[in-house]
Amino acid sequence: MTSVAKRALGWLTFAIRLDALFLRSAVVVAFHRVHDGDPGGLSISRAMFERHCRFFKRHFDVVPLREIVTRLESQRSVDGLLAITFDDGYRDNFANARPVLEALELPATFFVVSDWIGTDTWPWWDRQQGVRHPWMTWDQVRVLNERGFDIGAHTRTHADLGRIHGTPAREEIVGGRVEIERQIGRRVDLFAFPYGRRDNMTESNRALVKAAGFRCCCSCFGGLAGDTTDPFRLQRIAVTPWYESPHHLGAAMLREAGPSVKREGRCSEISAAIGY
Repeated sequence: MTSVAKRALGWLTFAIRLDALFLRSAVVVAFHRVHDGDPGGLSISRAMFERHCRFFKRHFDVVPLREIVTRLESQRSVDGLLAITFDDGYRDNFANARPVLEALELPATFFVVSDWIGTDTWPWWDRQQGVRHPWMTWDQVRVLNERGFDIGAHTRTHADLGRIHGTPAREEIVGGRVEIERQIGRRVDLFAFPYGRRDNMTESNRALVKAAGFRCCCSCFGGLAGDTTDPFRLQRIAVTPWYESPHHLGAAMLREAGPSVKREGRCSEISAAIGY
């Protein structure tokens, strides 16, 4: 899609004043880095992150991820809810994202790779781009927890759970939770699997996540959550620089919500304009 088309799509969403009730579903967004001056696909600038957060606050009921999970467990309505999440545990989450979240009084969940916290581990995707970003320390993770943010597990070493099985997979899933709980002194029951594509999680490992005492298993390949969504198949929308504005992201959410919007018989002219 061209920049002009993306801006036009964003304008359309803004023009119709995206309303969370219009979506008839819940949205879970995933960020990785909030960092200026990095062209990598995982980074959002501080200014753009704040724009996204203000957009979320204006159009949604922003709640902790665990609130959405609790409602899904009892098949209660999740209409209009949005949860903010972060993956991996980059230090800029603490330095750059946390102040914005606190200023806007927005909750968030931070999924951390337990063996990387407080280390100088250089993941392959950052090496590939020739950039290096530090990880949070355990003290910073504890501060997030103490300030009311949720800490979730993201395996011990960012393992691909579509490739490993049995004991190694169990050690990654359970080991990450145990270490985080030891460090923060609080139960950890939210889980997001690394890489987040469909082929990065097997059914046997999803069963291990459930058996380990987690309440959800989050992917990252797009999609929304409805009242009957399985919390162990909870989809998230990754927020990347591909979205040129919050309104462009909002248009993508409308596209995801297309079938439910149609069922409600709402705004057929908008559906046609966006191209559902």
